Formats: sequence, structure tokens, C-alpha cells
Amino acid sequence: MGRKEDFVKHISEGYNFKGESIILGGAILDGEALADAPIKIPLKTLNRHGLIAGATGTGKTKTIQVLSEQLSSYGIPVLMMDIKGDFSGIAKEGEEKSFITERHNKINIPYSTASFPVELLTLSEQNGVRLRATISEFGPVLFSRILNLNDTQSGVISVIFKYCDDNKMPLLDLKDIKKVINYITEEGKSEIEQHYGKISTSTTGTILRKIIELEQQGADLFFGEMSFDVEDLMRIDKNGKGYVSILRLTDIQDKPKLFSTFILSLLAEIYQQMPEKGDADQSELVIFIDEAHLIFNEASKVLLEQIETIVKLIRSKGIGIYFITQNPMDIPSGVLAQLGLKIQHALRAFTANDRKAIKQTADNYPSSAYYKTDEILTSLGIGEALVTALNEKGIPTPLAATMMRAPMSRMDILTESEIQEININSKLVKKYSELIDRESAYEILNKKIAHAEEEFATENQKAEKKQPEGPSTATVVGKSVIKVLTSATFIRGVFGVLNKMFKK
Repeated sequence: MGRKEDFVKHISEGYNFKGESIILGGAILDGEALADAPIKIPLKTLNRHGLIAGATGTGKTKTIQVLSEQLSSYGIPVLMMDIKGDFSGIAKEGEEKSFITERHNKINIPYSTASFPVELLTLSEQNGVRLRATISEFGPVLFSRILNLNDTQSGVISVIFKYCDDNKMPLLDLKDIKKVINYITEEGKSEIEQHYGKISTSTTGTILRKIIELEQQGADLFFGEMSFDVEDLMRIDKNGKGYVSILRLTDIQDKPKLFSTFILSLLAEIYQQMPEKGDADQSELVIFIDEAHLIFNEASKVLLEQIETIVKLIRSKGIGIYFITQNPMDIPSGVLAQLGLKIQHALRAFTANDRKAIKQTADNYPSSAYYKTDEILTSLGIGEALVTALNEKGIPTPLAATMMRAPMSRMDILTESEIQEININSKLVKKYSELIDRESAYEILNKKIAHAEEEFATENQKAEKKQPEGPSTATVVGKSVIKVLTSATFIRGVFGVLNKMFKK
């Protein structure tokens, strides 16, 4: 048996699964795509998370599109966080072109076009389904971690949440918590000290500055009502396809704190709400996080620990998380170790640091008798990638250079009119379009302060009325004159003058 036959057998055995699977493409050996060596991923292990990496222009977005299409076809909903804004074409059918059919003939996969149900979500003022959450839903621990507070500052946040709970004051948006901070250091200082202990104004000042920093990144649009229900990410259309929810983040690249805030809050909310699934045959939801380095570069140590913990635990809820980035080294080692599927597109070696990074990347993949991993990483073409997944027993599959199949949907963005059409027909846009500003901590404290000022003014008026009226100015002057006229000194002086006059 020759090298090629050995390789085909090696791949066929390594990618042979009992349950349902999605097909990524066909294996490549010595630059040739092989028709009888399909590369597949079992649906059962999609909750074991994954990484899609590679240099700009190597085909990462098309790979995510292929994965999302396959998942949707199996009735698995997808959440795609689209930083570059080039993913929306999945809502429309693609075009059958000669270079696509030629590629598919090489890997023996029939090609057809299709469209998929899409919802367009937004964190900002773009058109789409508005995503919001309340401060109360975050809770004191998560909110403190987002602000990167120390233990003392976090303790103050816990006091604020406790005070608001005790006094039935909802913390819905940033103006609520800013108002509470101002209140406990000014009008309500004695009340807080009496029931909760002293709070340093320097500590509250630091917290307030960090909240303002978050606010300047657009968090005031995110915090509020009505809160987004994560169940709305789990929808299936009338044809049995899972909805692909695209969170458009093209205007948030310079707001990493807001981005990481949203990611962490969403993962925490999904983890809290979703029931345990155990060893299910397929995932409940798959999340793709594009430009993942934006989360990790700006995240504090405690935030990274929180993300790592959630990534470890959320798989038992049937949720798969896939990080997309240029270099695998962008992902912290603790998170990278949790990723079962790895799809590595080409890397470019322009500098010594690039070559070092490629060697480190190669070490993250299983060894292979058929490839020199560090060499093939730089020689992969557009739409080709190194792939290794987990089989149904959790064992890594053989490393395979893969010619990826092409997306069935449009490989381009939607027009403005097409985006408008999706939003007009969306039930979720209507559901979340209204901004609710019910009575919360801000309004309650303003009323409390106004009531206290009114009571103070009333008490002053009462005190003034009880005080006896003083004599008039004329009376005071008259009494003073009489007092002078009747004084002994004055009388003696008058008699002295009269005596002198009579003697003369």
C-alpha cells in the first residue's frame, strides 16, 4: 500500500463517526485534494468549543459561514459576533460559479445554493434587534469585575446593591447606580453609616470614574430595559432550520470594554438560564466570537478567570463557543486548552517573531507522519486549513490539511435595502425596539431628596411661626428714650443746669 492509500485509510478511520456529522471539506496530501478522504465533525462534540485562526484573507469568514450553514441545517441555532460586517450574506442564496463547482468536484461534495434564517442584532444605534441588560441582572460580583475593582471597591458595590435591594430600588441603568453613589456620599451619608458602615468618598470617587469610562464606550445604550431574553437565540424557523443571529459590531472595535462586558454578561446569562444537558447528541447553541483578541487584550486578570471558568462549565449546558482570531497565541493558554476543534488557516512569516509564533502554533496540534506542521502552516492556500477535532469518544482526530467546501449562501454582504427587509419582517425588532424607563433608583432617590428638602422647609416655617413677634422699631426707640429720660444721671444733669440759671 502506497503513501496515498495509507493516508486515505488513516483519515477515513480517524473521521469515521457513528452519529450525525457536518462535512468541512476534503483532505489534502502533497498539494492534492483527495475525493475519498472527507473531513467531518461529529455534532455530538460541537459543545467542546473551538478555534478558527489564520492570517487576514485566508478564508476564516467563509469557514465560519460553512459551519453556520451546516449547523442551521441540523436545526442548531447560531450566534455570530460580526466585527467586520462581512457575514450577513448568509441570509441570501449564493451563486453557482465554475470555480466553486470545480473545487467541490475535487473533494467529491455536491454543491447547491441555499439561504438561512437570520436575525440582525445590535448593541448600538444601528438598525436591528436592540440588546440590553440591567445593572441588577449583572449582580455586584460581575459588575465589579467588569469595572476591574479591587476588594475594597467591590465591597462598596456589594453595599450599594444590598442598600438598593433593602429599599426596593431597582438598578436598571448607569444613571441609577451613579445616583446611588452620589446619594450615599452626600444626602444619605448618615443613613448609610448607621446601617451599613462608613464608606470612603475616595473609594466612591474611583468607582464613579470607572463607570464614566464604561459609559463613554457606549454602555449607556446597553444597560437598561427591556432585557434581552437568551431564549430568543434558540429559535428554529418553520422549515426546521436554526436561526443565525448576527450581532453586528462594526462600530464597536474601538470600545473593547463594552465588547468584553457584553460577552461576559451574555455567557453568564446563558449559563444561568440553560438547564444541564449532559451527554446530548447535538448542541443547543453555537457561538462564534470574531476578533477574539479584543476580549482578551483588554480584559483584567479576574475577567479572564471568569471567562475561562464559564468556558469550562458551559459545555454541559449544550453550548459551544468558537473563538476567531489571526493567531492562536491571542487566546490565553487556559482557554486554548479547552478548545476541542481547531481549524488553522495559513499564517505568514515575515519576521523572526512571526516564525517563532508559527513554531508555537505548530506545537498546539497533534503530530503527523504526513505533514511538517510548521512548514505547511505557511504554504496553505486561500480556503485551505489544518483541521483536528474530537471524535465521539473525546479523542483528537488525525491532523488533516483540508480543502474547505464553499458556502451555499452569498459570499458577500447584504445591501441596505436587504437589511431593512430583514428588520421589517423581524418579530424580535418589534419586541425590543421600545426603550422602557420605569421608576428605578434614580427616580426614587430624586423623590426622596425632594421630599426631605420639602420637609426641612416646612419645619423651618413652623419654627418661625412659633417664635413671639418682636416690638416694632418705634416702640423700641420710644422705650429707649423713656429709659434715658428717667435715668438718675439724666435727671441730675437737668437739675444742675436749672440751678445755674436761677443763680444768674
